[in-house]
Formats: sequence, structure tokens, C-alpha cells
Amino acid sequence: MTTSTPQTPLISGFGPASTTADVLAGIDLTGTLAVVTGGGSGIGVETVRALSSAGGEVIVPARDVTRAAGALAGIERVDIRPMDLTDPASVDAFAETLLADDRPIDILINSAGIMAAPLERDARGYESHFATNHLGHFQLTARLWPLLVRNGGARVVAVSSWGHRQSDILWDDPNFTHTAYTPMLGYGQSKTANVLFAVELDRLGRDHGVRAFSLHPGSIMTRLARHTAPEALVDMGVLDENGDPVLDPSRNMKTPEQGAATSVWCATSPQLDGIGGVYCENADIAPLSTAARDSATLTVGSFAQGVMPYAVDPDSARRLWALSTELTGVELPQA
Repeated sequence: MTTSTPQTPLISGFGPASTTADVLAGIDLTGTLAVVTGGGSGIGVETVRALSSAGGEVIVPARDVTRAAGALAGIERVDIRPMDLTDPASVDAFAETLLADDRPIDILINSAGIMAAPLERDARGYESHFATNHLGHFQLTARLWPLLVRNGGARVVAVSSWGHRQSDILWDDPNFTHTAYTPMLGYGQSKTANVLFAVELDRLGRDHGVRAFSLHPGSIMTRLARHTAPEALVDMGVLDENGDPVLDPSRNMKTPEQGAATSVWCATSPQLDGIGGVYCENADIAPLSTAARDSATLTVGSFAQGVMPYAVDPDSARRLWALSTELTGVELPQA
């Protein structure tokens, strides 16, 4: 049995400034089918554009189909369908359309998400970051599982973040029913969940040829930052004094094309054949971090690299999977 891959960089030849075009050089995706959540905004648009440019077909589930269509206008082989990650019935309905199509899925990139939002809950009472960023994708992946295992070589990519350093899973209170809430604590927990999700999914899927990865795309100014005040973004170093995005790939401050590169690399690179369950940065496997968990005061240029050990702990990954199954009532079908 293939085991999980150690968090040891491959020395892939790529780096912080690499773009989607760089990581796709020589790769032909003709005949492949990808599903990209969040594909109608931010780095998701560049992810869809890249996969299409290499010949792939891409299905984009979107809460706002009209806005997604505008963002993706002119990109070939794109099919936009409605879905709301916080609505279990909507997730099921979207999945049913793909199951009815009966086409194997080669790539699933779970890129949609929210960040630093005020405390909100879905109809089940679940905190919005956890519900959107993790539980919705957990349910979607489980529903699409029969199509992911069909060809025996699918990849599932969970777009996490450096923000996983903000919090481990709040095991006793993941939905903040009695824990004091801060936006970055909610966001951080959900991003840790993305990493743990990939660890356990890879363990469950590798005997079926399905491998899973998580990643930090870098710091990119997109609609993801809409809940953060401009002055706070200036203090964090994301915006300059004129309100313009700061671009410095050496400090992980990237363009959308650079930010999407690691997602695309995880989804397509032959360098990752036969391995999985790892957290990646800058189109390479990231090392384990030896730094302390970061404080709530953020300065982007000082962001440490690597993944926190608690986010790739296999026992925690199994525990989160069980919790997610309990909260959603969804189990991975037997392949």
C-alpha cells in the first residue's frame, strides 16, 4: 500500500513567482473533466482559465451563476451550474446533475471560501467559515465520490491557507456555541480543516487511485478580503498607502495567476504521481513548520512558511472526518 507522503519539498523547480502557465508547460488535459468550486471569482477564475487552456473541460458550481458567467466569459469548455455550499440540498442537487451525466471526474479543486467574516450561522446553526470552507466541500466530495474513483487516477485539491496557523480545530466547540468568536479564529479553524480533510481523504482514496492535496496559494487581493477593512489590509501589508495591492512573490504576495499556480500544480503535475496527503506552497511540497502558532496580529511580509504539525496529524484527520460525518450526516460511499 502506498503511504502518505512526508512533508518534504521535492525541489520541483518552481517557486513563488511561478504562474499557471509555468506549471502546465507540456501538460495536455484534453479529455479530462475538472470541477472547480469558487471558479467564478479570484484565483478560481485563473484556475479555470489554466485548466481550459490546457484542453480540459471545467464545471463550475456557483452561488451566483450570473456573476460567475461574467467572470468566466470567453473561457472555453466551461459549464456553470448553481450550488450553495452552505445549503446541503443545493450541494446534493448539484452533485445529482453530475451523477446523471455519468462522466468520470479527473480533478476536483475545492477553492471556494470566505475569510474573516462576522459571526454567522447556516440553517443548521453551523458557523459560516466551518460550514462553507469545510463541511460543504466535505459533502460535495462524498457525493461525487463514485465519479472520482471511476478512472482510478483522480486528484482532489483543497485550497487551504497560511491562515491555518491561526487555530487548530476547536474540538469541543467547532461552531462557537460558547467560545468567544473572532473572524480569524473561525477562518483559521476552517483552513486547518481543509488540510486535515486532504490527509484523511488521501488515506481513504489512495487504494482507489484518488490522491488528495492541500495548499496555501499565497496572499492575493480578491473578493475574499471583502470583510476586512482597507486600513486593516494596509496594516497587514496587503495594500500600500494608495490602496493598491502589494506584489512581492518573495514574500508570498502574488498575482492571481501566481496564486492559482499551486492549485493547478497539485491537480496536474506528474511530479506528484503516486504521492499525496500533503500540504503544498509555491508549487512544491511544504516543509513542516517549526514556528510557533501565529498571533492574531498579521503582517503579510512576515508570514512563516510550512504547515503546522497539528494540521497534518493523521489521528486528528480521522477525528475530523468522524466529526464531519456526524455534522453532515454524509458518509463516503463504498467504492
